[in-house]
Amino acid sequence: MSIFRPLFPLGILGALSAVASSAVAVDTSQWKCESCPFEKAGTSGTVDIGAGYVTGDSAKFGDYTGLNQKGGYLIADGDVSYRGDGGLYGSVRAHNLGLDSRSLAAEVGQEGLYTLNVGYVEIPHDLSDTARTPFLGAGSGQLSLPAGFPAPSTAGMPLASTLQPVNLGFKRTRTDGGVSFDLGQDWSVGFNLRRDRRDGTQLMGGSFFSTASQLVAPVDQVTDQLELSTAYSSHRLQATLAYQLSLFHNNTDSLTWANPFTPLVNGGNTGQLALAPDNKFQQIIATAGYDISSHFRASGELAIGQMTQDAGFLAPTLNPDLAVTLPALPAQSLHGRVNTSHVSLRLSAVPLDALRVNMAFTRDARDNRTRSQSYPAVETDTFPGSFLGLPSPVNQPFSFTQERLKIDADYSGLGALRPSAGVEENRIQRTLQDVATTLESTVWGKINLRAREDLSLSLKVAHAARTQSAYSVPTWVDPPENPIASNFNMADRLRDTVGLRADFTAAQNVTLGLAADLAADNYEHSSIGLNKDHNADLSVDLAVAISDQTQFLLFAETEYSWASQMGSQVFAQPDWSGSNRDSVDMVGLGLKHVMLNNKLKLSADLTMSRSRSDVLVNAMVASPPFPTATTWLASLRLQANYQLRDNLSLIGNFWHENYDANDWRLADLSPSTVPNLLAFGMQPPHYHVSVLQVALRYRF
Repeated sequence: MSIFRPLFPLGILGALSAVASSAVAVDTSQWKCESCPFEKAGTSGTVDIGAGYVTGDSAKFGDYTGLNQKGGYLIADGDVSYRGDGGLYGSVRAHNLGLDSRSLAAEVGQEGLYTLNVGYVEIPHDLSDTARTPFLGAGSGQLSLPAGFPAPSTAGMPLASTLQPVNLGFKRTRTDGGVSFDLGQDWSVGFNLRRDRRDGTQLMGGSFFSTASQLVAPVDQVTDQLELSTAYSSHRLQATLAYQLSLFHNNTDSLTWANPFTPLVNGGNTGQLALAPDNKFQQIIATAGYDISSHFRASGELAIGQMTQDAGFLAPTLNPDLAVTLPALPAQSLHGRVNTSHVSLRLSAVPLDALRVNMAFTRDARDNRTRSQSYPAVETDTFPGSFLGLPSPVNQPFSFTQERLKIDADYSGLGALRPSAGVEENRIQRTLQDVATTLESTVWGKINLRAREDLSLSLKVAHAARTQSAYSVPTWVDPPENPIASNFNMADRLRDTVGLRADFTAAQNVTLGLAADLAADNYEHSSIGLNKDHNADLSVDLAVAISDQTQFLLFAETEYSWASQMGSQVFAQPDWSGSNRDSVDMVGLGLKHVMLNNKLKLSADLTMSRSRSDVLVNAMVASPPFPTATTWLASLRLQANYQLRDNLSLIGNFWHENYDANDWRLADLSPSTVPNLLAFGMQPPHYHVSVLQVALRYRF
């Protein structure tokens, strides 16, 4: 993008005004350059101060927005920048300071010398506000039970008097900062730090052989990242060298819970689950780009890293009667070591004025150097593995190498017709998995056609074929897998896609767009597993400039997907089939209007969407179908901006949203519905929430 082009017509106008100045005196004191590329010295910005109100509580509505609770909140936003005559500059940006989704960023620097930046972001992730549990200590690593537990089944538990609501969700807090220095002679160095903290709760499941419970697991994790880098940039060569370090620490390494069901064996009163372990990742990255000539450019990247995990093992069981029968752990920790490497090479060439060719090669490798060891087998703190005939589990050091080659070209020398095409080959080699090697080859072609002055067409087709080496059954899996089963991510597959787009300018102020995308995946050689996965997407969009003051937008889209699979209940040939049919329909309207001599700007946006999901199972016997799962969303947003003075505006926003989900997997499932499952009783989300915002915006 050229930032200097607007100066040309400005220069023409300036010359004409100079010629005419002898005849008519022109007052230029109020003239403004709307397209000048350079900021003027001084301080400028906007500050928004106001209040908002939310009409209802909803975890679903508040997910990521921070608008999860009924009541008022402060609106405090701002964007302030400063630029001095000597090259000193700075900026501060603040958003949603009155909500849990707040962010704050600041930058200060001296042109040609240094740049310093800091940032802070909060992102709430609300999972559910309808969960209930009798467990005490939610949010900690120890869950206990009140009086009246354990019981043989949920029917015998005192749930009516012990269930208490619990909110599931966590907040991610990110704090970062960095500094870079320009050393002159095309060199610069940088130092960046980032801390991500997640704090809250999430859902986990724990079992004792034939009974299970939904548990509130703590989320108390910190990830620290560091990067040191140096860069060189000249007219033809650009290069960087960086060191990156990532440290993950979980302040709670396990979740322990009391068994709410009557234990099947003595000592089976308490269970324990491991949470995400502490780990470390570090790597060195080098990048380079070089302009071989005005028509050829080469670039590449090399990264070498290592992942380690040395967190201490938990005890194999908390059942004291079972612990004395088990052999000792083979080590105190995993001593996990995984080496990683990444190599990429890219070449861009313009051999002819109308022909552009690109080639890229990428190689990613994961070499798992973790030692394989045998561990005591325990079945949910109830039985030793030997009692059930299970072998001792052995950790498997899975590794892979992926190589990908892409070549594409486009030609613009045919007037209104612009063709492009490409090929791609993707080879993955794995160790200790069902398939050692998969090779996928893809060929695609695209045509852009300017059929008429008011009509543009685009067509893209692609065909991909993935083949595998001989399929084998993992010997370390027990009970063994069906030898004719195929994992869809490694099985032979044919993939065909077609995309069509048409843009039509019906009038000077009316544009219409139509698009259709079709995709079909076929797994013809898979006897058991995924057989087909087809998708279709149709969309239309319409934009109308009714007048200089009014613009209208309409869009509609429908998407349909269908997948089928085969299975076996008796470890033999297929004896049942299943299919998933999902559809999503969406329509949206947008309207913008300016009135009162551009002092009042109004806008309205309405979006409605509906989804349906059907699961069909044919088990060769008569059985009722699963109910249809549906969702419905309607969202209306109204905005108004009234300019009180040149530097002061009154802003109003209204947002209303209806959401209704009908999911048979959750609906009417209470904590006591299933005799051997103590569930949360979470219900599909339903809400009708409105948000009203009023604020003053001051510009300076």
